[in-house]
Amino acid sequence: MLIVEDETPIRDGLVSLFSGQGFDVTSAASGPEALDALGRDTFDIVVLDLMIPPPTGLEVLAELRKKDDRTPVLVLTALGSEDDVVRGLEAGADDYITKPIEFPELKARLKSMLRIKRLQEELEERERQLLEANERLRYMSQTDGLTGLDNRRHLEQQLDAMFAHARRLNEPLSCVMCDLDRFKTVNDTYGHQAGDAVLKQFARILKNEAREKVDRVGRYGGEEFMLLLPGTVLDAAVTFAERVRKEVESRTFTFDGGTIKRTASFGVAGWPHPRISNCDELVRAADDALYVAKETGRNRAIRFDSDAFNAHIAEHGSEQVGQGDESRRSEPADRERPLGGDGGIADSGDAGGGELRA
Repeated sequence: MLIVEDETPIRDGLVSLFSGQGFDVTSAASGPEALDALGRDTFDIVVLDLMIPPPTGLEVLAELRKKDDRTPVLVLTALGSEDDVVRGLEAGADDYITKPIEFPELKARLKSMLRIKRLQEELEERERQLLEANERLRYMSQTDGLTGLDNRRHLEQQLDAMFAHARRLNEPLSCVMCDLDRFKTVNDTYGHQAGDAVLKQFARILKNEAREKVDRVGRYGGEEFMLLLPGTVLDAAVTFAERVRKEVESRTFTFDGGTIKRTASFGVAGWPHPRISNCDELVRAADDALYVAKETGRNRAIRFDSDAFNAHIAEHGSEQVGQGDESRRSEPADRERPLGGDGGIADSGDAGGGELRA
């Protein structure tokens, strides 16, 4: 408690009374002393005489309220000084009492003010806890529990917003689908804990290569991941995918009891494109390109609607392409095909213009 009173008998009486009530009391006899005390410490309650040597009680109250509108303030006024009472309440006082002071009334008023303060603090603490709980729930609803990346639901929400923004401003938007090659053999040979460790390391690679606070990276399902690259033309997205592919290829994945090397395949699609008119078609195109990357030997980045993509479709048919990720999941997981041909070479067919990303 801070007691500001220039009359020594009253001040000493208040200090003695409230010290006996268990308060840690600081006293001041003038405006400068009061401001000095308020600058050094914080108080649960302030008892302030309005008629003190300058700066006056009203001026002290005004200074206090500039930085603190929560500490309860009870002002002391002379009997019959209604104007002072009004000015004090308008300046931010919470209650008042007139001199000569009736100590039982003063104690009752301060007790009431402190009860209100405690209730306000309890309410604020509950609101803080509720906000924290809501934030945790929001995070859990948007995040993949294993990797800490966006989950599929949140990715799709982000894609809706990004696609609408790109269409409104006529800006490019690219989508990259990627998949660890032969991941099933990791789980089958070393166990699911080893597989989880590999997935988490793969997720970190993707996160580190993406632009912070611009690109969205998430786990789309199983060992498949999606990256959304706003403001990125298709050529730049292919370059980005190839850079990530090389990083994965060079990385040694570790887990409890061993290490392993793995590669990844990438499918890349971008808007604007004559065959892509909405979000679903953009994702489908990237997923189809990923399917072709798997079918043509893995460990490569394939661009949707490129020469290599179209040549493979023309040669092998398109009954599974165009059915999205479910088509590949309906087959034995990541069918064992020997690496060969141009494995590790990015598909850059039909390259258009556009600035490449760093």
